[in-house]
Amino acid sequence: MPEGDTVWHTAATLRDHLAGLTLTRCDIRVPQFATVDLTGQTVDEVFSRGKHLFMRVGRASIHSHLKMDGSWRVGKRPVPVDHRARIILEADTIRAVGVDLGVLEILDRGHDADAVAHLGPDLLGPDWDADTAAANLAAQPDRPIAEALLDQRVLAGVGNVYCNELCFVTGHLPTAPVSAISDPRRLVSRARDMLWINRFRWNRCTTGDTRAGRQLWVYGRAGQTCRRCGTRIAYDDTAERVAYWCPACQV
Repeated sequence: MPEGDTVWHTAATLRDHLAGLTLTRCDIRVPQFATVDLTGQTVDEVFSRGKHLFMRVGRASIHSHLKMDGSWRVGKRPVPVDHRARIILEADTIRAVGVDLGVLEILDRGHDADAVAHLGPDLLGPDWDADTAAANLAAQPDRPIAEALLDQRVLAGVGNVYCNELCFVTGHLPTAPVSAISDPRRLVSRARDMLWINRFRWNRCTTGDTRAGRQLWVYGRAGQTCRRCGTRIAYDDTAERVAYWCPACQV
């Protein structure tokens, strides 16, 4: 599933291409909103909130969530369109196509924030508040760390990649209780740093080494040697989210 940095980058790319332009085509391929036509309206804003993306057009707001397989493709026409397209927008020479979007809905612009009112502080948003995020994290001390980090009501933007990487760099097993974290504020601040540094990249890096195959500490590296100690990376794929950890570095 795309994480907060990917959605932020997607919003920035759409904004660079469409902001200030008037739509000349609006083709929504979701039955509930198929009759909505925003042609002739101006794209005023494009922004992300956690893993949610909003495009404010006229009095409407296009709200999307990529879920597992979704993406936005944007560029000068022709951008490919196939049966997976859920929305096609065109303005001037630009075409944006929302593909396999997990959520696509048209909201009243004045109330679009209601769709994300349940989210915790956005790691990449202007509302980021480390103290609030840390308090949210510590609120349920018996909860597994990984479960808490993935709860968007605690802090918005962490997905499974960052969850596993954060557990590694802080030395905790993903299954350890939140009470094992001695400094919750430091952990959420580290989460923010990771996403902030990667917000302009499609291929994220948490190790500081951007060479191919060396960008991540543990995620996706089951059976490979730990970059710190040489122990084989363990993993568990029996739960909803796959967990990766170093049995020596995370205890």
